[in-house]
Amino acid sequence: MIRSLLACVFSICIQWSIAQINVYPSHWWTGMKHSSIQLMIHSNENLTPSLTFKSSSIAIKKIFQPENKHYLFVDLEILSSAKPGIYTMVFSDGKTFNYELKSRVKNASMHQGVRSEDLIYLIMPDRFVNGDPTNDAFKDLRDTLSDRKNPSARHGGDLAGVASKLDYLKDLGVTSIWMTPVMENDMPIMKESIWMMSGYHGYWITSHYKVDKRFGGNEAYKSLVQAAHQKGLKVLQDAVYNHIGNHHHTVLDPPMNDWLNQWPVYTGPDHREEVFFDPYATASEKNRMIGGWFVPHLPDLNLSNTYVAKYMIQQNIWSTEEFAIDGWRVDTYKYCDEQFLNDINAALLREYPKLTVFGEAWTNTVAGSAYFTQNNMNTAFKHQIKGVTDFPLQAATMDLLNQPFGWNEGIMKVYTTLSQDFLYKDPFTNCIFLDNHDMNRFFSMAGESMNKYKIGLGLLLTTRGIPQVYYGTEILMKNFKDPNDAAVRLDFPGGWQSDNTDKFSASGRSEREQEAFDFFKSLAQFRKGSPALTKGKLIQFIPKNGVYVYFRVSDKHKIMCVVNTSNKEENIQMSAFSEMVSQNKVLLDILNKKTITINQNSIAIPPVSFHVFELK
Repeated sequence: MIRSLLACVFSICIQWSIAQINVYPSHWWTGMKHSSIQLMIHSNENLTPSLTFKSSSIAIKKIFQPENKHYLFVDLEILSSAKPGIYTMVFSDGKTFNYELKSRVKNASMHQGVRSEDLIYLIMPDRFVNGDPTNDAFKDLRDTLSDRKNPSARHGGDLAGVASKLDYLKDLGVTSIWMTPVMENDMPIMKESIWMMSGYHGYWITSHYKVDKRFGGNEAYKSLVQAAHQKGLKVLQDAVYNHIGNHHHTVLDPPMNDWLNQWPVYTGPDHREEVFFDPYATASEKNRMIGGWFVPHLPDLNLSNTYVAKYMIQQNIWSTEEFAIDGWRVDTYKYCDEQFLNDINAALLREYPKLTVFGEAWTNTVAGSAYFTQNNMNTAFKHQIKGVTDFPLQAATMDLLNQPFGWNEGIMKVYTTLSQDFLYKDPFTNCIFLDNHDMNRFFSMAGESMNKYKIGLGLLLTTRGIPQVYYGTEILMKNFKDPNDAAVRLDFPGGWQSDNTDKFSASGRSEREQEAFDFFKSLAQFRKGSPALTKGKLIQFIPKNGVYVYFRVSDKHKIMCVVNTSNKEENIQMSAFSEMVSQNKVLLDILNKKTITINQNSIAIPPVSFHVFELK
């Protein structure tokens, strides 16, 4: 097994004939602000803890050998005089290996981050498009199955497939792509709950330095990011700090006893973020939240261990530089050691000031969500990330669609949720969404109602925050998580040569799907050109009779949005919004492409509908 991890895969040229070693990070760069790095050297045999570099440009500051003699941790200082090239490391017994310093690629399109003017499209590569059928399965991996008839197996989608649809995404109005993790998941088929499934989703990482070859490998990822940047699209990478797959080399051969959070028997977290800020919380429940294993086959990393923390921080910087990505979405954010989270975010932003990082904090309340960001609350620990995935607003939007109007029901949930934005330093940096790969599909939650689909999507694309949509939303892909997650992760129709229909093309869509697609594209493209919707202030009025009116306002642009959740036509009195419309005489109905003159005091709003008006 160790021989399958040849060091040449990691750009290491080995001259040692009696043992194979791997070095992490696999290489580094000159000219980095992060010039002090810690090499993890791993062998299948004991290593001697004495070594030198044959270079005056790299200084060894410290060597540490843990209880497992297969490992060395070597602290290096890469001096400003260092040049790109191959540098030789010499052990005390005379054996050597080479380490490479590369020259950084400078390009203005790299590491740009995403902002409120962006629209993120979430893709699960295995389920989107199969661009290269030759990489569907490999006999030398633990899971050799590729079977589209099995919803829990790999289906063959890859990075070449994503690259082939960049024009489609740009035409749709998308500006950024977030993919579920692409790093290697060399895991056997595992049991989760009562189901046997593969790691097609990417969250069972077994190597932090190799893109899974079933997706096309490192070079395919680089090509995709480069092609996306050339088309003006950004790319976000999905990170998992909290855990790793149980076939990761640090699990099969742990560097030290406390590399992982250990328990006498399997112990999972309680999944309650309140333990971090509850003034009455117990220490034991907080410890379970941080140290509990998500599921038995995903060992929990001890991120309070300084060697683990450095390994993860360097890996994220390495991936950002190696693949030229624009930002990170961080999985299971609220389960991680809190100081580690601040440290890794600071390290990333120090190297890449425009980079975006937002954490997946699946929380129950606005206060819980704000806790994990830069916030205005008086708490013992202060997180420094700017934005999170906004679960409270997502839940409120579903209540808008499915509850009748009431004092604190239906559309009032959106109003009251947004009214608590004072808890965040900047709520416009939150990633807002209707669904994702872990949830029921939005169209199903909307009761497969086209009117509700337009309300939900309309709200998403016009309220504050960075909107994210899940692949297939534009063509009404649906399903509940029944019997499991695979039901909401179906293949995009047309992504495989054998598909009977191609819904990437208008000719393959039904009339209803085309209506949804046109609505999506029309509003997304309008949003791109609207400074009010992308950067403007949000001003909302208290909902009345199931009607919610809010404005987005910039110096040169003003937008009025109206949501009617009532089952009957409602007449809104324009005098109620005089502070926003008194200087305006004309409303341009963006979606219906018609002009309304404000020469009367009321406007009729059809039942269960969404409207966007540009004020002139």
